[in-house]
Amino acid sequence: MSHRFTGWLGSAAVLAALVALWWTASNAGWVSRVFLPTPEATLASLAEGLNLRGSGNGELLAFTIATVRRMLEGWLLASLFGVLLGAAIGVSPAVRAWIQPTLEFIRPLPASALLPLAISIFGLNPGMVLFVVAFGAMWPVLLATVHGFAAVEPRLSEVARCLQMPRAAFVWKIGLPNAMPDILAGMRLSMTISLIVAVVGEMIASQSGLGQAILLAARAFRASELFAGIVLLGLIGFASNALLALAEKKLLRWQHP
Repeated sequence: MSHRFTGWLGSAAVLAALVALWWTASNAGWVSRVFLPTPEATLASLAEGLNLRGSGNGELLAFTIATVRRMLEGWLLASLFGVLLGAAIGVSPAVRAWIQPTLEFIRPLPASALLPLAISIFGLNPGMVLFVVAFGAMWPVLLATVHGFAAVEPRLSEVARCLQMPRAAFVWKIGLPNAMPDILAGMRLSMTISLIVAVVGEMIASQSGLGQAILLAARAFRASELFAGIVLLGLIGFASNALLALAEKKLLRWQHP
């Protein structure tokens, strides 16, 4: 408990130091406020955009909801298809040998580079961005699932064959529990990627969301609104990672009796 408290205290100290440096740089004129607003101005734009005081326009709240929904939908699709495909590939050494080189060829492709292709196929619509988000976020889950199933203890596989266990039962009772730590780690990474790709897709495809809000604020030199959007993205990423870490801890309690 003491070690955890010390870690939180250190993190808070680093964050406070960064905010203090930001405040000093903007108020002392080290950087023009056209490009670096004060923390107070950023918080004011954040409160107005989220309509926290009841006197704002609430546009930033609507953009945030759109981005979070797009991120979650893409992440859920990526997790579903990543686990299903990863289990189908990982459970069979022969299939892994055939498909692994192709996966390694496709995996490094940045999802943002596929946006022009997706636009030509799907057009400029929310479905196109959702497809790119799901595609980009699927790979950590897919590869983690393949690795988890491939790492099943060989003696367990031999026991399953001796018991003539059906393939589906082997996947559900032996393969999936063994791969769960890898899958959850891949899903945490996938969540981060889905947020990044969702924002980039909103910027390029002109879809409603924080990506579009940040881009429009930058073009109009509304620095406080731009920084408010960036702060929101950081908060979304932090909150989603913290929730998944908590879920991972709960789901893997059986590993630490």
